[in-house]
Amino acid sequence: MNKDYLSQREANTYSPLSLAFLGDSVYDTLVREYLLRRANMPAAKLHAAKVRLVCAEFQSDVYELLSERVTEQELSVLKRGRNATGNTVPKHAEAAQYRRATAVEALFGYLYLTGEHARLLELFQIITDELIINYREEQA
Repeated sequence: MNKDYLSQREANTYSPLSLAFLGDSVYDTLVREYLLRRANMPAAKLHAAKVRLVCAEFQSDVYELLSERVTEQELSVLKRGRNATGNTVPKHAEAAQYRRATAVEALFGYLYLTGEHARLLELFQIITDELIINYREEQA
């Protein structure tokens, strides 16, 4: 893995869908680690919990939460991701939810590429503190 991070200008040359391509795996990895550290359970249960937290519906809620707490530059990335064309919408999600989910993934990809890992973790902490905890309580 190359640790030569991109400048904001360089990262902005990537399409939002390309940023989301990377951000999807970054977000997914953070969710998997979060779940694994909180419960030693069978892989099938971990997978089921992960699927609920990386789906378009949940990530759409993440977008709503983060959009009010990000910097101007991060908001620009979110908006670019939300407005990206070429999204195919899965049958189980609404188009607006899928676009907001893509925006979150684009932001996570952008922050990863620019080496802003502390900020990535800070935003993920907001998600875990305010959404995942509430989500788990609603599912109980």
